[in-house]
Amino acid sequence: MIEVRFFATLRDGRGKITEIPAESASTAGDILRRFDINPEEVAILLINGFHSKPEDSVKDGDVISLFPPVGGG
Repeated sequence: MIEVRFFATLRDGRGKITEIPAESASTAGDILRRFDINPEEVAILLINGFHSKPEDSVKDGDVISLFPPVGGG
C-alpha cells in the first residue's frame, strides 16, 4: 500500500489520509491523476519526507504528502 496524505485545500473531498494499492501507481504523477489533482495545484510533493517531482517513482510502503500553495501575511 501507498499512503497518501493531503494537506490544507487538497483535503477537500479527499480527507486527510488514504491508502492506495501500490500496483495502481508507478509515479507520484499517477497518484495526482488518480485523485484528479492538477500538478500546478501542488506546491510541495514529498515522498517519504523528501522533496520530489510528479515523475518520481513510488513503491509499496511509500508515504506521499501533498501540499498546496499557501498564502499569508
